[in-house]
Amino acid sequence: MKFGVLMFATDYAIAPGDFARACEDRGFESVWFPEHTHIPASRRSPWPLGPDLPKDYWHTHDLFVSLTAAAATTSTIKIGSGICLVIEHDPIVMAKQVASVDQLSNGRLLFGIGGGWNAEEMENHGTSFQRRWKVLRERIEAMKAIWGSDAAEYHGEFVNFDPMWSYPKPWQKPHPPVLLGTLSTQGLQRVVRYCDGWIPAGIQLKDLGPAMKTLHSLAAQAGRKASEIPVSFFGATGEDAELRQCQELGVERAVFIVPSEGKDKVLPLLDKYAAAVPKFA
Repeated sequence: MKFGVLMFATDYAIAPGDFARACEDRGFESVWFPEHTHIPASRRSPWPLGPDLPKDYWHTHDLFVSLTAAAATTSTIKIGSGICLVIEHDPIVMAKQVASVDQLSNGRLLFGIGGGWNAEEMENHGTSFQRRWKVLRERIEAMKAIWGSDAAEYHGEFVNFDPMWSYPKPWQKPHPPVLLGTLSTQGLQRVVRYCDGWIPAGIQLKDLGPAMKTLHSLAAQAGRKASEIPVSFFGATGEDAELRQCQELGVERAVFIVPSEGKDKVLPLLDKYAAAVPKFA
């Protein structure tokens, strides 16, 4: 089993490049950064994890800048978006951003994506909450066309362009792994339809086994092997029993989450979690 670490890269936390290098030095397989372009002051959309939204959410650096900084200061660790809110990006620009980061990192990008929970935030970007999954799918399909074709074109309801040239192409072929963060059965159908992995968003470990069985059943129905859709479990605590259960379930990657703090708070946590790497690798 592989191990990663996630942190909101904020203007008051350890810098993303320093954070990534510290994770690489300790033997972690991957480093992850979430994304929010902004948080509307209205706060009408409830945060799924509680009543009070942490300020990390509106203090994050730009996702692709953080990924580039992480790539520039490391050489082997994978760098992941955990997750990229695809519905808040222009797909032509985002296709170039993803391909550029993958090229500059020599193929180390893991492209985690999701639909998001903040309706006002996505509406500021022109996407309604009810249509977010359709918009996300079309943008992913359009980016795959750009990555895989010299003269790419795409014609959908929300994304539409005639043949165009866009380089660089991703280092990884045909593109970096696309991992969808979602929970519902309908979300698992999306994973099987157009993604290369699953991030169980908000799921508890006790419910992960049955959910993975559902995922594998849906994959078989679609003619895909379970091994083609690996699972990355975010929110690991570092307890041996928990990590052993993840390993027994066939989880490919367990990801620890550390707070957006300075080196004095973050590095000791990395040391703690790093102790698990040799036990379960």
